[in-house]
Amino acid sequence: MSDSTYLGMPPFPEAARTALGDTQLRSNLAHATDTIRRKRAAVVAEVDDWEELREAGRAVKERTLRHLDTYLVRLEERVTAAGGQVHWARDGAEAGRIVTELVRATGESEVVKIKSMATQEIELNETLAEAGIAAYETDLAELIVQLGDDHPSHILVPAIHRNRAEIREIFVREMGAYGTPAPDGLTDDPARLAEAARLHLREKFLRAKVGISGANFLVADTGTAVVVESEGNGRMCLTLPETLISVVGIEKIVPSWQDLEVFLQLLPRSSTGERMNPYTSTWTGTTEGDGPSTFHLVLLDGGRSDTLADRIGRQALNCIRCSACLNVCPVYERVGGHAYGSVYPGPIGAILGPQLRGTDTLLDRSLPYASTLCGACYEVCPVKINIPEVLVHLRAQVVDEGRERRVPKAERMAMAAARWVLSDPARLAAAQRTGALGGRLLSRRGRIGRLPGPLSPWSDTRDAPSPARESFRAWWKRTH
Repeated sequence: MSDSTYLGMPPFPEAARTALGDTQLRSNLAHATDTIRRKRAAVVAEVDDWEELREAGRAVKERTLRHLDTYLVRLEERVTAAGGQVHWARDGAEAGRIVTELVRATGESEVVKIKSMATQEIELNETLAEAGIAAYETDLAELIVQLGDDHPSHILVPAIHRNRAEIREIFVREMGAYGTPAPDGLTDDPARLAEAARLHLREKFLRAKVGISGANFLVADTGTAVVVESEGNGRMCLTLPETLISVVGIEKIVPSWQDLEVFLQLLPRSSTGERMNPYTSTWTGTTEGDGPSTFHLVLLDGGRSDTLADRIGRQALNCIRCSACLNVCPVYERVGGHAYGSVYPGPIGAILGPQLRGTDTLLDRSLPYASTLCGACYEVCPVKINIPEVLVHLRAQVVDEGRERRVPKAERMAMAAARWVLSDPARLAAAQRTGALGGRLLSRRGRIGRLPGPLSPWSDTRDAPSPARESFRAWWKRTH
């Protein structure tokens, strides 16, 4: 299995510049996101009260977060009463240790996994591998990523950056090393690729004694965990193993089944463009003779409590992982998910990652700037997360933290110079005249060419028109 992680990923601008040069990646992304956008728009248009549903989803999430402590205690009581065991993890490292110990206690050395953002967030596969435990992904897209020694690049479709020909090559090259090999003569027909995946996974489903999952929702009133999916592989992981371990972020909780009903309408339309999920699996503790005989629920904080304390930033915890914001984002469509250096890419990743992990690295300090602030993400979010507002809020935090570090920055010096110029009309007029003259001298064919020195990165990434020969200030003075 792959031991690759996101550790040490470069800042977003650097990674994005590399991604922009990959024409195949851009073609794959453009085709996939356009298809998902059109499907989503069609099924959303069928719902007369879609905006009311969005508002209901937002209200339920915000009410739950305000009383999260109460609902978490209630959830623990209900899960325990139903025969399950609840474990609390302050961070990813603690969650990894808990899961590793639980698997070791069964005596098994391999597990099957259902697609889970939380387990990717804590890099559980790598933690298990260090303990000699093989974790096999069973979601088709996650299987492609794992066999390709790759990183997920999308919340809903982790292998969105791969086309059919690339997937075929991965299956032919890698499947035999981990189990049933790809059939002879495998083509890149989607049906044949899916059949190859089923054959490869079948032996693992029938052999595995331990399953690991996440959950889309946790219902506090009954202690029920809920997973929605499109393939059925998840249901195999949830029902066949003797032991089931679910790692879930504490923000995934909803108070009641009535509240859950709202999200079961919002999620499939926003994510896969479907009216309902093909598979909706629910389980409450354990039931004799039906499903796993042992159930463990690992509740993960991992920076969520700190995020909850931020009045503006806490909106990110409303996210139901639908990925609608990724599919409409002009930045994501051009650079893909890997440029974000996180399991959470796109607009939601730009606000969720820096809050869960902090802004100690150049990568996390750069993510709030990975946006044009066009607002398309806010318009499609099924729970009305105002992502642009949070992005601006986090940018302010990054600037404030920079001041506290007392680190000299060219940007801070430039802003100080701009403040000096803009605070005096005479200085501004002089700067405009100088800038216009310099711009025209550097212009080529009506566009500003490459600027000298430290200004070159600005001109290298922009196609700016030459300055007008006469500024508005000069025109106004001449005509009035």
